[in-house]
Amino acid sequence: MEYFDYVRYQDRFLEAKDDYNNAKIIIIGAPMDFTVSFRPGTRFGPKKIREVSYGLESYSVYTDDSLEDKKFFDAGDADIPFGNVEKSLNILENITEKILEDEKIPLYLGGEHLISYPIIKKVAEKYPDLVVLHFDAHADLRDTYFGEKLSHATVLRRVSEHIKDKHIFHFGIRSGVREEFLYAQQHTHMHPIEVKTPFLNVLQDLKNRPIYITLDIDVVDPAFAPGTGTPEPGGCNSQEILEVVSHFKSLNVVGFDLVEVSPANDLSDRTSLLAAKILRELLIGLG
Repeated sequence: MEYFDYVRYQDRFLEAKDDYNNAKIIIIGAPMDFTVSFRPGTRFGPKKIREVSYGLESYSVYTDDSLEDKKFFDAGDADIPFGNVEKSLNILENITEKILEDEKIPLYLGGEHLISYPIIKKVAEKYPDLVVLHFDAHADLRDTYFGEKLSHATVLRRVSEHIKDKHIFHFGIRSGVREEFLYAQQHTHMHPIEVKTPFLNVLQDLKNRPIYITLDIDVVDPAFAPGTGTPEPGGCNSQEILEVVSHFKSLNVVGFDLVEVSPANDLSDRTSLLAAKILRELLIGLG
């Protein structure tokens, strides 16, 4: 298509508009799960989230608002080469650079969590004071994982090398090795286990700062979101994460990704539906 060199058009997310030029938010799918360490399948997440979105209403009871007048464009999935991690990340960088040059907000659907790294790296170049909000079951702060620097288990460590110290806020983390939590004590703001309360406690301090949000669906308890590659019992419920998302509209969000939805492990589609609903609420709030 004419807007990006590496994107193929697919079914659009609910109520997406046809006009890229007048859109405020650009949705891109990143169908990549090359470094997943447990259950693969997140490459099919973007397609499934779009598919199930048609089961939702455009109108949100939570906000008394609708997608109908929101200006967002769904550009389809990035056309990334299967198995080539570095080239795939470079392609995501290029797409993000184009979106940012056009003064628009990138919104990515994963795919594994490693996709966040090249995206945030580019966003941080545009916004040097960038703050990253990380909602996840896992710390993702390992320096290497099975000898690899680029992994879904190292993504926030790599991100921390491109933004200012103490500019990452983690919420809901309930899994990791000791070294990750020691690193967090020195370089990030770690809020283990809980999601809503610590987020609300820092919300006022985050306002007016450029914010990138990365939301791994496994921050939600697998009782509510089983369709993910590395489920971790003990997370928040669906209502809580939706309430947290409702507050994103008060922040200066300059980028967002939602990752780790794995349809093959989601026979009821409940995880994809939750992801689609999170996306709907976010688009209404930011649009």
